[in-house]
Amino acid sequence: MRGLKMLVLLALSHSVLMGAAFAQSRGTAEEAKAMAERGLAYIKEVGAEKAFAEFSDKDNGKWHEKDLYIYVRNFDGVAMAQGINKALIGKSLLSARDPNGKAFVKEAIEIAKTKGTGWVDFIFTDPITKKLMSKSSYTARIPGYDGYIGVGIYK
Repeated sequence: MRGLKMLVLLALSHSVLMGAAFAQSRGTAEEAKAMAERGLAYIKEVGAEKAFAEFSDKDNGKWHEKDLYIYVRNFDGVAMAQGINKALIGKSLLSARDPNGKAFVKEAIEIAKTKGTGWVDFIFTDPITKKLMSKSSYTARIPGYDGYIGVGIYK
């Protein structure tokens, strides 16, 4: 009986530790907003071309923390930088919709144009679990550029 109790305790502690590790691999809303703001400052410092290339380099730890990464879209919906999937760069995502039909790129453009910053909520495939999950992306207009920067969190 004592062995069974020990096994149950080990299984429970393993579950708790795995849950904590999973949570630590997830960025928070505050971290996403801070990364986007650092990205905006970096664009101002080095220029869009250099910054966009660095944002798109998934081996660059400065712009990839936990499951957070930067992406940039121009106001035509074209991907100018993409932290996790370089194949999207140069492609229009204006017509992209989530499984519920939400035009999340159009909404992000509207927020950037009208409010300057804000959050867009939608459903997206999580690159870690490969499952559809709720996602919320912080969007901010890039000063002097017809586009926006974004960093998203999975909920």
